This record gives sequence, structure tokens and C-alpha cells, in this order.
Amino acid sequence: MARDAGLEELLREDLGQRPGLSEKAMFGGWGFLLNGHLLCGAREDGMLVRLGKGKDAWALALPDIKRMLSREREMQGWVRAGPEAYGNDMLRKRLLIAALDFVEGLPPK
Repeated sequence: MARDAGLEELLREDLGQRPGLSEKAMFGGWGFLLNGHLLCGAREDGMLVRLGKGKDAWALALPDIKRMLSREREMQGWVRAGPEAYGNDMLRKRLLIAALDFVEGLPPK
């Protein structure tokens, strides 16, 4: 899987400078972590977003958003947004705000 530099840059701009934010190569793409917890990611097949178990139904009801699959297994609380979804500035930011709300509530690693 190849990285998506354009999506990575969008996520950097949206997330800005915040304490505890870091980046690293993950899952064949680029991951953004907050206090050691994966928050979101960028790959050529879309934007990965961590919303938390039971907190993803609203996102899954939207076009071009699917549950994340890992080795054919659905990952509860994680979604993958395709280009139609993450290309919409308002929707991308709404997904990131929801991810930040969830991950900020986790204890630091």
C-alpha cells in the first residue's frame, strides 16, 4: 500500500500543532497519534479514523465511509473514509473532531 502525501498534508493542516501529537509510518501509510494512541491515518486507499466502539454509526451512514477491515475482520469503532468523504472539508473536520474527542479521553501511553 502506498502513502497519500496530499491526504497527509490535509490532516496535518487540520490537526495543527497540539501537545502530544506525533506522526509515524504505520500500516503501509502514515499514522497520526495523540498521546501515543492512533488517532487517524492516511493511505492511498483512504483516511483511517478512530471514533471508538459504539460511536461510529453516524459516520457509517454517510457516503464513501466504511468500517475499517484488518485482515478481512471488521474493526469496531474504526472507519475508512474514501476520497469523496475526506475530500469534503467539513466532513473531514467533523470526523477528526470526533476522533479527537474519543482519543483525548484515553489515558496517555
